[in-house]
Amino acid sequence: MKVFVTGGSGYIGKAVISSLFGHGHTVRALARSEQAAQAVQALGAEPVRGGLTDLDVLNEAAAHAEAVIHLAQAETGEEDLAAATAMQDGIGAGTYVHTGGTWVYGDTDGVVDEDAPWNPPALVAWRHPVEDAVLGRAARGGRPVVIRAGLVYGGGKGLIDVFFTRPGVEAGAVAHIGGGSQHWALVHVDDLAELYTAALHARAGSVYAGVGGVNPTAKEVAEAVSHGAGLEGRTRSLTMEQAREQMGPVADAFALDQQLTPARAGAELGWVPAHTDPLSVFAQG
Repeated sequence: MKVFVTGGSGYIGKAVISSLFGHGHTVRALARSEQAAQAVQALGAEPVRGGLTDLDVLNEAAAHAEAVIHLAQAETGEEDLAAATAMQDGIGAGTYVHTGGTWVYGDTDGVVDEDAPWNPPALVAWRHPVEDAVLGRAARGGRPVVIRAGLVYGGGKGLIDVFFTRPGVEAGAVAHIGGGSQHWALVHVDDLAELYTAALHARAGSVYAGVGGVNPTAKEVAEAVSHGAGLEGRTRSLTMEQAREQMGPVADAFALDQQLTPARAGAELGWVPAHTDPLSVFAQG
């Protein structure tokens, strides 16, 4: 299958491109800079020069593909919707896979699935109208699919590395917010990449939680990260105010208590996460 990917030079995008090639697909990838073009080319993908605001480029690239995977992070909801619209117009009846996130559910109060009610923090509240518009194309002959990814880890990269590992090394102890009892819905980057590939064959209007099914607490993660960083398990607690001061609005998302199941993707797509011990991954550094 000929697949057009946005965000291909990023952390998740590189894993997705590798997965696509592993399953016999060909890939063209949006590249807004020469560095990004070289990165996707090194993976075997053909670069398409442009950014998310280059709607004609997105439309044309989608029109020449059989499927689109939209991974690039837009600056605003308006930008994301405009890009999604251009690509959905271009792909027509082909599969369009859109990226969302599990943070839109807010605190989940136990283990939930994709049908749980939304209660998003301000950081991701903009996603609701975008996803409604994307999924609405199913009623008009489109094949939209949404993947709501959990908190991605693996390969020494991702938000946990940026906001916890690196600052922890500098401070001599890895932080958690409050008592750290909130659960995080984690997913390994390689497992998530396999889900995106599997989603190319999903039915129109499908929504999947891209999670590994293992939901450790923030304190457990902090302790494991601390061991992996050579800090002998040392952790420290941040108040909500301190976390917001140090991390910005994303602190409210890290403070969410979330547990989700990947059962739907398993039942419908045969996707089974291979990485089921995230704490060991963190502890290995």
